[in-house]
Amino acid sequence: MKHIKVKLVSILKGTLPGWKETMEKYHQEALEVTKAVSRLIALALDLDVDFFDRPEFLGKPIATLRLLHYEGKLSDPSNGIFGAGAHSDYGLITLLATDDVSGLQICKDKDAEPQIWEYVPPLRGAFVVNLGDMLERWSNGIFRSTLHRVLGNGQERFSIAYFVEPSHDCLVECLPTCQSKVNPLRYPPIKCETYLLQRYKDTHADRNSYK
Repeated sequence: MKHIKVKLVSILKGTLPGWKETMEKYHQEALEVTKAVSRLIALALDLDVDFFDRPEFLGKPIATLRLLHYEGKLSDPSNGIFGAGAHSDYGLITLLATDDVSGLQICKDKDAEPQIWEYVPPLRGAFVVNLGDMLERWSNGIFRSTLHRVLGNGQERFSIAYFVEPSHDCLVECLPTCQSKVNPLRYPPIKCETYLLQRYKDTHADRNSYK
C-alpha cells in the first residue's frame, strides 16, 4: 500500500476558508483561560497567584488542540462498548468545550468500588475543566485527576479538547505547600518530558499487536 503524505491545513484552506485563523485564535484564547484557571489553583494551594505563570511552568507551555467527533452510536458499558473508555488525562489541565449532546461522564471517587459514574450536563458557552495526572502528582495528591469517559446515546457528538502541559524542561516536584505530616511526599521529582514520554510508552506498550 502506498502512503501519500498531505498537509491537512492546505486541504482545509480551500474547503473551509478562515479555518486556520479561527483555530489559531481559539488556541490563543484557550491558553489565556487555562492561565486564569491555573491562578485559581495557585490560590487554592496557598501559592502566589502568579506561581504557574513562570516561564518554566506555563510561561512556555505545551498545548494541544484536538477536535473530536463521536459517531451516532449507542454505547453498551456492560459489554465494554464506549464512545471513549475511562481514563484521566496525562497533563496539567484540559479545557473541554462541548455541543448540546450529553455523553461525558465523570467518576468523582476513582478509587471507589464499584465506581459511580454521573453525567456532566452540557452547558453552551462554558468549559468543562478536567484536572490531569500531572497536577495530581505536582500537588502531592491534594488535587485528584478527573477520571472520565464518554457514552454514546445514538446522536452525533462534537467537542473541542485543549490539553495543556508545562514546558518539557519543567521539573515536576511536590509544590511547597502540598507536603505535611498528614500528607507526606508521595512522588519523586521528575522532568515533565520524561514523565510524558513514559506515560505515552506505557499507553502504547502493545502497539506491536497492531502491525
